[in-house]
Amino acid sequence: MTRHRRPHRVLSLALAAALLPTLVAVPAAADTQATVDVPIASPSDDRDYRALTLDNGLTVLLVSDPEADKAAASLNVDVGSAQDPDDLAGLAHYLEHMLFLGTEAYPEADAYQSYLSRHGGQHNAYTASQDTNYFFSVDPEALDGTLDRFSHFFVDPLFNADRLASERQVVHSEYQARKRNAGRRHASVLEEMLNPEHPTTRFSVGSNETLADRPEGEPPLRQRVIDFYERHYGANVMHLAVVAPQPLDEMEALVREDFADVPDRGLSRPEIAAPLATPAQTPAAAELHALRDDRRLTFYFPVADPETAYRLKPASYLANLLGHEGEGSLLDALREAGWADGLSAGTTRGDGRHALFSVDISLTPEGAKHRERIQASLFAAIGAIRDHGVEAWRYEEQARLAEQDFRFQEHGSALSTAMRLATGLSRYPLEDVIYAPYRMDGFDAERINDWLDALRPANMLRLYSGPEVEGDAQTPWFDVGWSPADPGVGEAEPLAGLALPEPNPYVAEDFTLLKGKDEAPVQRIDTPEFAFWQMRDDSFGTPRVEWRFSLQYPDASRNARDAALSRLLAGWLGDSLNEALYPARLAGHGFEAYAHARGITLSFSGWRDGQQALIARVLDQLQHGTIEAADVARVRHQLRQRWRNAPQDDLYRQAGRTLTEALIRPQWSPEALLDASDALDAEALRDFRDDFLANLHLEAMAVGNQHTEAATRQARAVAEALSPRLETSAIPELTPLRVGEGLPALTPDTARDEYLVMHYLQGPDRSLDSQARLAVLGRLLETPFYQQLRTEQQLGYIVNAGYRPLLDAPGLGFLVQSPGTDSATIQQRIDAFLSGFGDRLGELDDEALAPYRQAVHDDLLTRDPSLSARTNRLWQALAISGGDFERRRRLAERALTVTPEALRELWPNLIDGAAVQITHDPGDAASDVMALKADLPPLPDGDD
Repeated sequence: MTRHRRPHRVLSLALAAALLPTLVAVPAAADTQATVDVPIASPSDDRDYRALTLDNGLTVLLVSDPEADKAAASLNVDVGSAQDPDDLAGLAHYLEHMLFLGTEAYPEADAYQSYLSRHGGQHNAYTASQDTNYFFSVDPEALDGTLDRFSHFFVDPLFNADRLASERQVVHSEYQARKRNAGRRHASVLEEMLNPEHPTTRFSVGSNETLADRPEGEPPLRQRVIDFYERHYGANVMHLAVVAPQPLDEMEALVREDFADVPDRGLSRPEIAAPLATPAQTPAAAELHALRDDRRLTFYFPVADPETAYRLKPASYLANLLGHEGEGSLLDALREAGWADGLSAGTTRGDGRHALFSVDISLTPEGAKHRERIQASLFAAIGAIRDHGVEAWRYEEQARLAEQDFRFQEHGSALSTAMRLATGLSRYPLEDVIYAPYRMDGFDAERINDWLDALRPANMLRLYSGPEVEGDAQTPWFDVGWSPADPGVGEAEPLAGLALPEPNPYVAEDFTLLKGKDEAPVQRIDTPEFAFWQMRDDSFGTPRVEWRFSLQYPDASRNARDAALSRLLAGWLGDSLNEALYPARLAGHGFEAYAHARGITLSFSGWRDGQQALIARVLDQLQHGTIEAADVARVRHQLRQRWRNAPQDDLYRQAGRTLTEALIRPQWSPEALLDASDALDAEALRDFRDDFLANLHLEAMAVGNQHTEAATRQARAVAEALSPRLETSAIPELTPLRVGEGLPALTPDTARDEYLVMHYLQGPDRSLDSQARLAVLGRLLETPFYQQLRTEQQLGYIVNAGYRPLLDAPGLGFLVQSPGTDSATIQQRIDAFLSGFGDRLGELDDEALAPYRQAVHDDLLTRDPSLSARTNRLWQALAISGGDFERRRRLAERALTVTPEALRELWPNLIDGAAVQITHDPGDAASDVMALKADLPPLPDGDD
């Protein structure tokens, strides 16, 4: 067994002196030239790694994680839509779909999916411009069977002739579902400005038109698919990562057996020689019509791909300075002027040689009138970096923070780890597969200036999107109205007050790992007005602590106006601290304030060292910060913009929101919140804050690496500052409602032109028995529903079914979103499935049901991938079950007792009982959900 032990890991040598003794010992420089057989990993990572290259050339990285409760794999192929033939746009994406539909070893179209469903699995794939990635996770005991089925995708796919047309329709439906996506619309205009010789500027999704049957005399479509597969899929351009609890020797044996037959075709990653933009194409500017109430100004600069210098991170260094949000930053100046409310900087569209450096600014309506001055201000900020910003201490500060994050990197889920490693194998030397995103080997002013020199007006592409733009031209495929614009700035003056950031005062120093672990949260403080729960947790090997404070107020959601004010108060708090606390976020401290039905939660995450001062700063702002009219107007605009844009959201997401609005009380729709917020101002918010702080009940939780005494002191300090005075009985509960017999079909308030049906079956009560039975039912039906309505009937790209609880109210959801099939037809198909599924249940025996029961059990007890994920789960359990942290385990155990007879008994009552129907056909009027739910009674608890 190959075990990679901590003392031999390589860290950034340029930072060794600065980081010692904080970090582990660094080997001598000569050691970095040694051949490595495992990647550099975090000092806190005690998993076992092994790298392989099979005889056929396929590269593999195995990770044995004895604590993993899922096994996962990801295979990255060095081919993507950039390799599509000129006459078959979308072929790489289409091929990705076809690989799931049967192999010679497993010819059934659902063989892979149904096996995963029986064993607690999930799967998917994506096609990017230069990569196609296939991935899955599954219960560990099923890894052997899943790898066997998975590997045959790359050995003997069938490319079934009888599936070509149906899967082409699925690809077309995916294209139709994405046509209104803001990111794709933006990209379609950008691609009109880029070099047409660059292959990533072409249409990549595919459609019925681009993937149509070939004209007579040409090779048929199926043959073109096979030709593309054989030309671009081979072991030499495949990179496999497997993460599982099994020992490395066992994993290696499985991989060698399953993947040895992947053909070696002598391939290498295709290279793209054409630049993204030529000097003749810059500078340039354009404007495009936005469907949403959203205004964005994005600047692009052609640069070298940052991966060519990933060990030095010159582009990241510049993005950190331009994207800074602290005092004196470009965003700070734009916010003070009332012109912007967000800014980000970074690189995009990297192809191995070329990339675009981007600065994306979210504008206010007023800011949209001052685009020339905003552009001048951007170049003034770039000029300040050029004159005074390329300094070693700044680089060393960024590198130190990166090393801190790397040192205490959390494992994450097995699936996310596998995907990250497979992608890393395709891009970096083995030693840097994990370390590459964090590695900063030393300050190199010349390299930084190389990237900085590209950020010039003459090398700029500028793209503005806004709802007022009409556009003289239209992009192909995504039908976006756009027009060229003048890229010059004329005599525009930059904003004053720009300054480079000072040294970060929030950098943590104490990384001592404290010993001690509780199996579950323990209530440390229990008074009528304040309850505090703490869980000492050293299992993630990081000196971080997660805090949650629920400030509960009886009138937080009494009506839509109070609900809007709760959101306005939470938004103002975060917004008003943005500049002051941005350095803290860079240093690893997180803060968020969010409103909910019972009040506002203050969420803190990050290093234990320095967290107390951060919490005190936020509380002081909440209680004593000056509520300025301009700040309230900015936050109110952001909220109203979000509520106005709700009808533009994906239709299936709108259906889920409508279901929640209908069956949870209190819950307010975006339309209601928009109407209620119309007249809210600073005075209204000041009055609300006074009432809010004077009538609080407080609940808190801390999870992480902290002693009980220190955590309790911190909790008491917060309680003393906030002085809660209400008992928990004064706070309204969130209540799931029973579906009424006469509830009509509901229609979302949507601007989308697709068709949709969501059919929701509600369980009889909220008992553990009902939850367990419906959860197992959901597992049973998800694959056959998908197979029947998507794969066979091609109703749409977005087709799913399964368990869908609302709080602790169990239910089953069946959803189809279609580009062309009306809701009445969709409902008929769903009804037919439900009727036929009863016959399946009639034939179900205990042996066939057993793996589905086990899958539900294992999913419920899945290991938390991070400290924040664990805290969120426990925090939710506190909110829903009042501190019954064992309920999840009891539910998992109850799932193992579900019998076929119990499901057969439940099924007729489910499908014959009251259901929620959410439907949409283009042109339908929205339902008044708030009025229709008014008389619905609570769903009973049931007997546990």
